[in-house]
Amino acid sequence: MIETNVSKHHDTVLSVIQSYYQLTKPRIIPLLLITTAGSMWIAAKGQVDPLLLLVTLTGGTLAAASAQTINCIYDRDIDYDMERTRHRPMPSGKVQPRDALIFAIALAVISFTLLSVFANLLAAGLAMSGIVFYVLIYTHFLKRHSIYNIVIGGAAGAVPALVGWAAVTGSLSWSAWLIFGIVFLWTPAHFWSLALMIRDDYAKVGVPMLPVVAGEIETVRQIWIYTLVTVAATVLLVYPLHATGAIYLAIALSLGSVFIYKAWQLLQNPGDRATAKGLFLYSISYMMLLCLGMVIDSLPVTHYLIGVVTSKLILLIG
Repeated sequence: MIETNVSKHHDTVLSVIQSYYQLTKPRIIPLLLITTAGSMWIAAKGQVDPLLLLVTLTGGTLAAASAQTINCIYDRDIDYDMERTRHRPMPSGKVQPRDALIFAIALAVISFTLLSVFANLLAAGLAMSGIVFYVLIYTHFLKRHSIYNIVIGGAAGAVPALVGWAAVTGSLSWSAWLIFGIVFLWTPAHFWSLALMIRDDYAKVGVPMLPVVAGEIETVRQIWIYTLVTVAATVLLVYPLHATGAIYLAIALSLGSVFIYKAWQLLQNPGDRATAKGLFLYSISYMMLLCLGMVIDSLPVTHYLIGVVTSKLILLIG
């Protein structure tokens, strides 16, 4: 039992709702949803059914919220010891573990029901596998025991891309797995740049994040490598898979060049937390804009405009 000096009661219904909302770590979820949407748009060739989109994003939100809630239950001891997290609902005593677990189970059940009824069983099953992987593999087995925690654990954050593709097609293709791979490869650079900023917190509670165990120089070297591989992987959607076209390629290369530049800056200044923060913040924008590029590239109007421009260029050259 964790003892705190924080009041364990709520003054209003709104404060209760706010506490349960905070359990889901809502700032993380939009990034998961944008990868789902990008995958759906490519799978649907730019013509996503609005109801399916709504249901899939809602189901994905509930699944992610369930996983994050269980993570909060499991990590309440170290969350209390870290300044950044000690005011969360669990360590502060605002929500009890049993109530949080009931909440998490309810979210998972609603998510599975929505996805299985309105999308398909594959999408629903993948969403549940994401919860299991995040809770069992990452939170329980890896986070406190391995420096590769976030590398392997990144697979859980990449599952929404598979859920989106499966919701549209009822199957998984090489393109779906590549989008999964892009998110998977992007995660270490994203998370380790954050870990560099809060290294002392992780060291305090004994979580073996790479900056704590291997130091800053090795961490930024790994960030550099993962950034290069991530940017290279994004191009594979254009060739050899032909899942996206010229607009996406231009966006991916533009975003990727900035990503590589920021990782290079950090490589030259491993101990500069401001540079690490800049890379962390950019990595969020990078993934969101990359997925937006997938959406834009897949739209029929984009294909039409490219066709018109291409035809005019051929006439001019001819």
